[in-house]
Amino acid sequence: MDLSPLLIVELAAIGLCTGFLAGLLGIGGGMLMVPFITIILSAKGYPDEYTVKMAVATSLATICLTSLASVRAHHQRGAVLWPIVRLLTPGILLGSLVGAQLAAALSGKTLSILFAVFVAFSATQMFLDRKPRATRTLPGSLGTFGMGWLIGMLSSLVGAGGAFISVPFMTWCNVKIHNAVGTSAALGFPIALAGTAGYIWAGQNLPQMPSGSVGYLYLPGLVVISLASMSTAPLGARTAHSMDIRPLRKVFAGVLYVLAAYFLLR
Repeated sequence: MDLSPLLIVELAAIGLCTGFLAGLLGIGGGMLMVPFITIILSAKGYPDEYTVKMAVATSLATICLTSLASVRAHHQRGAVLWPIVRLLTPGILLGSLVGAQLAAALSGKTLSILFAVFVAFSATQMFLDRKPRATRTLPGSLGTFGMGWLIGMLSSLVGAGGAFISVPFMTWCNVKIHNAVGTSAALGFPIALAGTAGYIWAGQNLPQMPSGSVGYLYLPGLVVISLASMSTAPLGARTAHSMDIRPLRKVFAGVLYVLAAYFLLR
């Protein structure tokens, strides 16, 4: 496995920053992990056709691990609405598997553009701090399955935990915001699990893959980033309760615009 001291430091730095900012600002790690893992792998000379897909797969696998701690914390506070989790999960599982196969079929350039659009959209929502108005209740079984499918597919495409869709959707359906956030955290696990499995399957037997890869999943990145991010996420959460983070969210939105521009220009 090609794991030099410099690579360990680079991956650990991504994990430390991702974990802290996730706790501080309540963002998904994929927005940071995918760009910087892509930059690291590209600098090591791996094919551009693979690097974005490997970054997305590794981001999803990391969410598998980190979401468990988040779900436990939200569940202890009674914030997870498990009936909604059960309604959305079947569609999410199918959508995540489809999204991974779709991403594998797309060119690296097309996937980069899709990720740039996702990051720019997330940055705009963060900058405007716009909250959807609650106007209705959750749809019926078929509508909920379809929404779960959409959440899973888009999240799997861009390596995110789904909160960028599921939280606005639930608040729009009159779910209280703290319940929407807690329930979204619980939904992150099936999204990440099915998406990771899809990327592992889609990336089998490809040439020129880095050592330590399983399909598109880059195991060194998964291990180092997960350990580092789990160590700083609690610190970020504690910091968030002691300061006004709204100005920081706007500054971070500016950083996300830069990352979106990088993906469009590369």
